[in-house]
Amino acid sequence: MRIAIDGPSGSGKSSVAKELARRLNLSHLDTGAMYRLLGYKVYKDKLELDNIKEILKNLDIKIEGEQFYLDGEDVSNKIRENEISKYASNVSTIKEVREYMVYLQRKISEDKDVILDGRDIGTVVFPNAEIKIYLTASPEVRAKRRFLEDGTLDYEKILEDIKKRDFNDQNRKHSPLKKAEDAIEVDTDNMNFEEVINKIMEIVAEYESKSCNKSR
Repeated sequence: MRIAIDGPSGSGKSSVAKELARRLNLSHLDTGAMYRLLGYKVYKDKLELDNIKEILKNLDIKIEGEQFYLDGEDVSNKIRENEISKYASNVSTIKEVREYMVYLQRKISEDKDVILDGRDIGTVVFPNAEIKIYLTASPEVRAKRRFLEDGTLDYEKILEDIKKRDFNDQNRKHSPLKKAEDAIEVDTDNMNFEEVINKIMEIVAEYESKSCNKSR
């Protein structure tokens, strides 16, 4: 079974997917972190994106569960910094990057029961995923959550960055962020983390119940 969770930046996709994977005993792949790894590489080494094919050819990334490595270094925390979000957004607009990442995501998820979160999982990576969730919240709510998590960043700056990221993700030429036609939208504006988890667990249980009835 494949569960696809898509949604805008800061909607809590990774945290939700990680907890669902634990409760459902599924593998988890945070596809957004893969773009963040590349973005961090560009930021760290001051690379020019007009040489993207060479960058991808020499990209050394490794994923072990929830740990992310770049050039042999554990950068799991560094890639979550707000500054890296902008770099991840920039590289994600490039056709060659998206094709490379989709290839990797499919390869990593091959022959697995897996939950993937990102922005184009249900529309591009696995359009035939059994369950598709579109997790969303208003920009203001997402900015407030990130502000409370970090405590060092300015709320207005976070909000500005989120709105800019939303615009870029939704309007990029290749694999733009959008809700798949058969995805179930979960708006978390007025929900806490546990309520979100319970809601999606209900969706999964309903799917499994229908599948059992069909097989009888």
